[in-house]
Amino acid sequence: MRWLPVLYVVAVLVLEPITPVEWPVSFLLIALPLVTAFAHVAVVVAGATVFAIGFEMVLAGTPCCAGRSVGYVWERHYVAAYVCTALVGALGTVFAAHRTRRERTLADVRFVAEIAQRVLLRPVPHRIGNLLLESFYLSAAAEARIGGDLFEAVPTAYGVRLLIGDVRGKGLLAVETAAAMLGAFREAAHDEPDLHALVERVDISMSRRADRLGGGEVAERFVTAVFAEIPGGGDDRVVRILNCGHPPPLLIRPGEVRELDLGRPGPPLNLGMLVRDPYRVDTYPFGPGDQLLLYTDGVTETRDPDGSFYPLLQRLRSWGPLPPAELLERLHEDLLAYSHDQLQDDTAALTAFLLPEGTTGRPGAPHTAPDAGTPDDPQP
Repeated sequence: MRWLPVLYVVAVLVLEPITPVEWPVSFLLIALPLVTAFAHVAVVVAGATVFAIGFEMVLAGTPCCAGRSVGYVWERHYVAAYVCTALVGALGTVFAAHRTRRERTLADVRFVAEIAQRVLLRPVPHRIGNLLLESFYLSAAAEARIGGDLFEAVPTAYGVRLLIGDVRGKGLLAVETAAAMLGAFREAAHDEPDLHALVERVDISMSRRADRLGGGEVAERFVTAVFAEIPGGGDDRVVRILNCGHPPPLLIRPGEVRELDLGRPGPPLNLGMLVRDPYRVDTYPFGPGDQLLLYTDGVTETRDPDGSFYPLLQRLRSWGPLPPAELLERLHEDLLAYSHDQLQDDTAALTAFLLPEGTTGRPGAPHTAPDAGTPDDPQP
């Protein structure tokens, strides 16, 4: 776009000598200020206006171009062209100034949104003990870069506790609800020794908040979520899952990719009061070399131009086991390619890979025991 004014002038110069005298192609320069205004600031548009008027005078007075001798520069229709160019230049200058202000405002909004996202969805640690963690987030609204999907990983005395969720609705209300839920989870994760009690406490916090805000629409909002707990150390090689109406997590290991779903998910948060004993904790084997993938429905509901849903399980089985960072990077790129960069919903994913006890490095790399007294490398 920045080179468009130059290309426009070149096109006029090429056309002027080869057109009949009765076709004054130089009049096309009237549009030059407006063309310039699409990609340049007001000062450049004003300069382009002066250039266009001067160039029109040169072309009008050049026999080889205009077909007439000098003196026709001030002919009535040429003077009218100069006036029109000046008017278009004035409008283009105003347009460029307005566009520049809007671009600066949008840049400020994006900057604030990025800061808010870092506070709300702070990056998960790359490593907690013998767990390698990675996450990514894609907002369907590129201008906002933040939405209602959420994730978190918290190391506690009971193990590493993971959360991924999807707030009903969009916009600021969804962001506000996500912030409230993350705050409740981060606090309760350290206090509640049982995953069931942790979820009930978060559910109470969300229900209390809905009651405080009031209003039918607010009271009906809910959050689907998956809570996971991976105990640290010892012989307890399991992962505990509590699903609150969310897409089931996936277990990835060499030769196997499967859903961790026993067919009994609980209701979304803020709807638990409608069901008696709504939440159940399911336990699955989870040993070294296993990887847990949590994701929101924005992944599986991504569509291609024909309307087909994204085949997540099929894709993961075709890729084989990948390190967490490489897995999410490939998933990220594949979602954008599958949808032709036309995501319709916010998308988030969180993965956890279990290393053998007392090892360092990436999965697939040679494992080495850490030196005595040396803390684990915080980066995988």
